[in-house]
Amino acid sequence: MQIEQTELPGVVVLTPKRFGDARGFFSESWSRRNLAEAGLDHDWVQDNHSLSMQPGTVRGLHFQAPPHAQAKLVRCGRGAFFDVVVDVRRGSPTYGQWTGAELSFENGRQLLVPEGFLHGFVTRVPETEIIYKCSDYYAPECDGAVRFDSVGIDWGLGGLEPVLSEKDAAATAFADFDSPFTWQPEA
Repeated sequence: MQIEQTELPGVVVLTPKRFGDARGFFSESWSRRNLAEAGLDHDWVQDNHSLSMQPGTVRGLHFQAPPHAQAKLVRCGRGAFFDVVVDVRRGSPTYGQWTGAELSFENGRQLLVPEGFLHGFVTRVPETEIIYKCSDYYAPECDGAVRFDSVGIDWGLGGLEPVLSEKDAAATAFADFDSPFTWQPEA
């Protein structure tokens, strides 16, 4: 598996090897042993699967606050999307900074989103499926969102009107967000 560090410490792009022939391909999308050897040791407890029908569908920026904060391992099951994370750990040298990666069925890339980061995506093509692992169970009392267009992210909408849920359209602006996360420098 290829592991690429991003400019935000802890956020990495993973590209599993694909072994193909005339029938298609096989890929090991996650291996606890291999990723632990690379220092990426997560205990995934829940898998989620999302389908977005239209290009320009924006979901996020979402988070789940402590004590049920979630890390996520995000990949594309079908189609293509731009996946985004924003550091919201108070005191972090990269607080408020964002990074993104194009994830598609074709490129097989995955994005590892640590706890303490907002997460969102915009679909590039119709009928895009997003599949992701979570390190904690969904806890509605800890669920939150920040408005997608309040952080300065270039979503690459190319003139498309974003398709939003009511929750995402009404989310708090980043300037008004009181983050529940605190940066812990590594010893």
